[in-house]
Amino acid sequence: MVELNEAFETVNMVAQENLDVRTITMGISLLDCIDPDLDTVCRKVYEKITESAKDLVRVGDEIGSEYGVPVINKRISVTPIAMIGAAACKTSQDYVRIAQALDDAAKKVGVNFIGGYSALVQKGMTTGDRLLIESIPEALAKTERVCSSISLGSTKTGINMDAVRLMGDIVKATAEATKEMDSLGCAKLVVFCNPPDDNPFMAGAFHGVTEADRIINVGVSGPGVVKHELEKIRGQDFEVLCETIKKTAFKVTRVGQLFAKEASKRLGVPFGIVDLSLAPTPAVGDSIADIIHEMGMEYAGAPGTTAALAILNDQVKKGGVMASSYVGGLSGAFIPVTEDQAMAEAAEVGALTLEKLEAMTCVCSVGLDMIAIPGSTPNTTIAGIIADEMAIGMVNQKTTAVRLIPVIGKDVGDFAQFGGLLGEAKIMPVNKFGCADFVNRGGRIPAPIHSFKN
Repeated sequence: MVELNEAFETVNMVAQENLDVRTITMGISLLDCIDPDLDTVCRKVYEKITESAKDLVRVGDEIGSEYGVPVINKRISVTPIAMIGAAACKTSQDYVRIAQALDDAAKKVGVNFIGGYSALVQKGMTTGDRLLIESIPEALAKTERVCSSISLGSTKTGINMDAVRLMGDIVKATAEATKEMDSLGCAKLVVFCNPPDDNPFMAGAFHGVTEADRIINVGVSGPGVVKHELEKIRGQDFEVLCETIKKTAFKVTRVGQLFAKEASKRLGVPFGIVDLSLAPTPAVGDSIADIIHEMGMEYAGAPGTTAALAILNDQVKKGGVMASSYVGGLSGAFIPVTEDQAMAEAAEVGALTLEKLEAMTCVCSVGLDMIAIPGSTPNTTIAGIIADEMAIGMVNQKTTAVRLIPVIGKDVGDFAQFGGLLGEAKIMPVNKFGCADFVNRGGRIPAPIHSFKN
């Protein structure tokens, strides 16, 4: 049970440190929308979403107003659309029509993003999976709020390199399709290894097939809160450092637990999980890189950064699991470049490279996130970067992801502007040496030996 005095105590302590509930995400199953007729599928999808989520935005705003903690985003995740459209969709353009129905429903209920334009192809692709993947550039160019995610690998199945190679082409095609907006479509497209079914954060959220018909998942944040607390213990040893992060994460997660329970009760929808990820924004004072700086690094990316991030991620999880019985999603620390002002600054001065970011992903929650790269980057190089990150997730039995933005018409040193929560960043250099012969081999990379557990 979450006591109100706990929430008010926390609110009073962190009112000036950018504490927020980053998102209340309603997961909605669309399995009952499957039909061989495309018009019927689109109608059922629109009606199911608009009826299920009609009160989501209002309730989120009410709870935030009552408790004095802003709910930044209200979002929806749905069953992977490759499954929902498989019986009706005969071309990639048919899937685009479902994407437009999703976008219309998102606009109707007022959420800022809807996730689940997805396919799970970590072991192989069906015809529907391939058609959906091929439709992504057009779908993301023609919609505002739809987010797409593709699962390319898992510890249990290995890595589908045919799909990895295809996604190298799709990322580039999506960049071309939205080049007038600094290739913004790629900011709404992510590929995963070991994706969780209950992630409330975009662009990777989808509603897993083992979930209930509807569910409420909440993502809490608060990098600024952690940084503020670390400022009080500057120079003290690692035991004090770890205890401070852990206790702060506990308090922040309790707020998320309260909001999740309240949203569940008011909407009449079961409570799923609290994702306690530290998710930064471009706002000053709301940065993972600032925490790393406070821990002792001149810039994020300096020697010691990976160790610092490992401490942060571990202690956030230890504090969070004591605060809620249902911790899920990704839960840890995100390291997006464009969405974190101090991270973008570290990249600009050269402290943070793509290779260092890859090393950091071994110990953080997600992966190579919101990284702007030259628009001329070869498709095969993009596929190679994806393959590297999928391998980290597969071997380490963790979730990893890639959200690269090859900005068409821009090169290293230029700036990409995405606006709002998506931020801006200087375009980072990419290793100039090729990997085409590797990614063009085709087939599947086998699962690691430690995957054989049953």
